[in-house]
Amino acid sequence: MPQQIQREGEREMGDSSDSVSVDMEGISFGGKDAHIEIFLQEHLIETCHGYVSVAVIGDPDKPALVTYPDLAQNHLSCFQGLFFCPEACSLLLHNFCIYHISPPGHELGAPAISPDKPVLSVDDLADQIEEVLNFFGLGAVMCLGVTAGAYILTLFAMKYRQRVLGLILVSPLCKAPSWTEWLFNKVMSNLLYFYGMCGVVKELLLKRYFSKEVRGNAHVSESDIVQACIRSLEERQSSNVWRFLEAINGRPDITEGLRKLQCRSLIFVGDNSPFHFEALHMTSNLDRRYSALVEIRVASIWK
Repeated sequence: MPQQIQREGEREMGDSSDSVSVDMEGISFGGKDAHIEIFLQEHLIETCHGYVSVAVIGDPDKPALVTYPDLAQNHLSCFQGLFFCPEACSLLLHNFCIYHISPPGHELGAPAISPDKPVLSVDDLADQIEEVLNFFGLGAVMCLGVTAGAYILTLFAMKYRQRVLGLILVSPLCKAPSWTEWLFNKVMSNLLYFYGMCGVVKELLLKRYFSKEVRGNAHVSESDIVQACIRSLEERQSSNVWRFLEAINGRPDITEGLRKLQCRSLIFVGDNSPFHFEALHMTSNLDRRYSALVEIRVASIWK
């Protein structure tokens, strides 16, 4: 059975709320000033496959929305745009209690996972989600995932069909890595293993996350969100990122199981995204009665 633990020093004396208040006053997103107070509870839950961090935002009596970020990201770096936009934040929290699941060791302040621990597979990561749902007493949930996180949540929906009401997937993966992607990931994996979160790795990850327009160039400075992402990557434990990358690079093709999904599926992808073809392939193999594709034709924070 999963157990919740707290890291040493996480709770102050006399504090039984286990909550952190995040005041986003003065943050500008989309041209508007945001002044929203969010109360976040962070749980470190022990599962059969190790510890996983879950940040809970909202009223637990409301329907659950489970999120899973992309490689080397957590809920702060991957989904901050949703919460820095007042309209989106208000809409989400009005309708859902949000359970942000971070890949093992990707949460803020996470220590390096012991090298003695086995590298988890994508199936192990999907099974962790089921244990998280059981820990919180959740039934069927909505899911929101980005790229690698979208793959994990799709796999979870295939393995535990009764636990998923719908999937919202951004630049999703469903096939096994092509030789090109496998080699690209292997290069990044070796760089992470031997050199850590070096400049080359950060540049490769930024190309994965953002369009060319958002990343900037010699004549156009990087956007604020790219600079924030770089700072976030510098805080990540490179060995933990390496573990998640190894799992994703060893993923099997799950195309054949897509048509058996009965939950609603909504896929977003940028028309210039390196994952555009993958998203089209996935959409073509989902039951069209329950799925839809949205192609974004403008520069976006999600490619």
